[in-house]
Amino acid sequence: MDRQGKAYAYAIAAVLIWSTVASAFKLSLRYLEPMQLLFYSSAVSLVVLLGMLAVQGRLKDLFGLSRREYLFSAALGLLNPFLYYVVLFEAYDRLRAQEAQPLNYTWAVALVLLSIPILKQRIGVRSIGAVFVSYAGVLVIATRGDVLGMNFTNGTGVALALISTVIWALFWIYNVRDKRDPVLKLTLVFIFGFIPVAILTALTSGFDHGGTEGLAGAAYVGVFEMGITFVLWLRALSLSKTTAQVGILIYLSPFVSLFLIRFLVGETIAISTIVGLVLIVAGILIQRTDPVGKRKKRKRLKRKKN
Repeated sequence: MDRQGKAYAYAIAAVLIWSTVASAFKLSLRYLEPMQLLFYSSAVSLVVLLGMLAVQGRLKDLFGLSRREYLFSAALGLLNPFLYYVVLFEAYDRLRAQEAQPLNYTWAVALVLLSIPILKQRIGVRSIGAVFVSYAGVLVIATRGDVLGMNFTNGTGVALALISTVIWALFWIYNVRDKRDPVLKLTLVFIFGFIPVAILTALTSGFDHGGTEGLAGAAYVGVFEMGITFVLWLRALSLSKTTAQVGILIYLSPFVSLFLIRFLVGETIAISTIVGLVLIVAGILIQRTDPVGKRKKRKRLKRKKN
């Protein structure tokens, strides 16, 4: 298998695993409260990340960093895993998996909107239109197709799902500024993020593990959603000739996820969910073709060459 073939193999593996996590969330929440799921899954993820560093002989790299780097990792840890998953798991606990999963996918739209004030980026008319298209999809899903009646199935759950996209977009924006090794910085983020997770779990739901089923679900989420899938995706990006060649595969994930939700969770997929998801993905794809963003990217590359 050539280099690009390996890139596709890693990318497809990552996409398939990511497609299972919505079902894993919903099934695990049958046995665990949201904070309990977060505590056990983030603990497993931290063990996995530390194991990766140990295999690479790089555990010592966790020590000797500057005070500023530790503070930055602590701030990111408050965003993810702490705030992001607290909000996301609460959303999944209140909504059907087929609703929470597409709503959470709008983090890419939140990223565009937040890039305007934080990164001082300009967006064109096409991106503005794309935002409306994606959030029209959100409205279809949130009302289960009753857009004119504006009857939300669970307003709190919808709000939490959308708030989670803002938190994840903020994490991504600030994370890309950190030029340290991805596994190292993610491990540090989870070390600091696990502290408030443990404290809040102790103060709220306690540490009941939900039996074998609860622990198995938390372990799956910790290993795959929060752990090795991230490494698989980074490996795919590093092997691919261009990020676009493997990046486009990520848009398969929400549709494969719906298929799995139907057969693993047992939810009957509503037409409104499919229509809403198509609108969300269409909006994201439209935004990616915005000529204003492309011109800005070319200018940045040109300045780097000079």
